[in-house]
Amino acid sequence: MLRAFLRTAAARARSRSPRPAPDDDVLLDAPDDRLAPALVAAAHGEYGPAARLLAGTRQAAEWDHRDRYATRLAAFARFRSEWLDTWRATAPDDPDALLVAARLAVHRHWDSPARTELLRQVIPAVVAAAEGSGPADPVPWRTALDAARGAGAGHAEFERLWEQAVRRSPHHYGSHVAALEYLAAASPDAHGECLDFAETAAQEAPEEALVRALPLHAAYTCLTATDTGSDTGTCTGRRTDVGAATAAVRTHRPRLDAAADRAITLSAAHPAADPWAAELRNLLAYVLLRLERHRDAAEQLRLTGPYVTSFPWDRDTDDPLGGFLRVRADVRAHPGEAVPATGTAAPGRPRNGHGERVRPGDH
Repeated sequence: MLRAFLRTAAARARSRSPRPAPDDDVLLDAPDDRLAPALVAAAHGEYGPAARLLAGTRQAAEWDHRDRYATRLAAFARFRSEWLDTWRATAPDDPDALLVAARLAVHRHWDSPARTELLRQVIPAVVAAAEGSGPADPVPWRTALDAARGAGAGHAEFERLWEQAVRRSPHHYGSHVAALEYLAAASPDAHGECLDFAETAAQEAPEEALVRALPLHAAYTCLTATDTGSDTGTCTGRRTDVGAATAAVRTHRPRLDAAADRAITLSAAHPAADPWAAELRNLLAYVLLRLERHRDAAEQLRLTGPYVTSFPWDRDTDDPLGGFLRVRADVRAHPGEAVPATGTAAPGRPRNGHGERVRPGDH
């Protein structure tokens, strides 16, 4: 881990150059400068930096940062939980510790064969943690939305939780992603409804709000359209059906292009090789390749610099970093030509955007 952080610092020092990052400098799911110290401390069993980080996001109402940091900390606690156990024992009512613990509980049950029943059992505790988080914080309610989706909650129950989330923050990106994924899972062929929801949310959001990128996520949902096959843990819970995806492109092509164009504008608002914008740019490159807009995709692959995110590349391979590098190499070798978003990567079981299999909370 420490070596990875040192490589991150070195890559950032070189990222001022407009040249693409060499393969050896590319990093998968690299933490930013705020999260990295908290993860280093957690690796040593110390929870203080994580507590201060999340408390700061709560006090400053940085809900999108808070959501991303809580998800990454919960993913780390799935394998190294001593620091979280100590934190909860020391401060059992700390809303930030409760948030991470709730997110961890949902993560742990998500890929179980008994997921529906297990998540139904934890929903009361997740909702109780959300109710104790205060009148302004939407992030615990986003966790409750994920739990409800995994538990197969009915529309009335999901809408009740959704109202609690948007009452606290009407433009929180994570809550909108959870609602979009619920809609997609409930109606796999409802591409128009997904786009309607995402476009309305983006239009009503402030200029700087991350939720303005929601149509891009809806475009991804359409372009990875699914059949009614077995659950494999994608955002909609099913594998890609190429025929359905082709039909979605044919029916909604202008709206898909508009979503990509909007995301290109959002990407342009961030400097090149910005770790915060990496998730947006990786998803945008994937969508542009699916739309066969190869020159636009090549530009986003350049702008992302050394920062690769597991999502969306891990939808098609167990090696998202290798898949990204193969796609990038193909784009460079054949500029302007058709290059599949999956490159030559071997197919694998889809995983989420945090490097784990079948987890909720993907952005």
